[in-house]
Amino acid sequence: MTFAVHHLAVVVRDLPRAERFYVSLLGLPIKQRWQDDAGAPRSFWCELAQGAFLAVEKASDNMPAKADKTVGWHCLALSITPDQRRPLAEKLHAAGHPTVRETAYTFYVRDPDNNLVGFSSFPQKSA
Repeated sequence: MTFAVHHLAVVVRDLPRAERFYVSLLGLPIKQRWQDDAGAPRSFWCELAQGAFLAVEKASDNMPAKADKTVGWHCLALSITPDQRRPLAEKLHAAGHPTVRETAYTFYVRDPDNNLVGFSSFPQKSA
């Protein structure tokens, strides 16, 4: 059996701040917005390629942050082309999200809630 990615979800403390990162800075289009039972914003979904989406969900006020070395999903990695790497890394750095780690194929930044986000051109190495 082979599976395709349906959606990924990330939990954040501040939805407007996360929207500025994922939508305004990265340019991911909004697919849908969701409210809680009281009508307050609780989530927005961003379109990804091939029908998948990224669900950005508001954390409970007292939810602890996950550390990188704890069990669970490690990062979100988005696909880029090798020629997109340098301009995107520079754009993110200028916006306060510097590269925290990189390989020949992927560079990683932190979103405003310290979640690890990678940008990968694997299997094509960047110049």
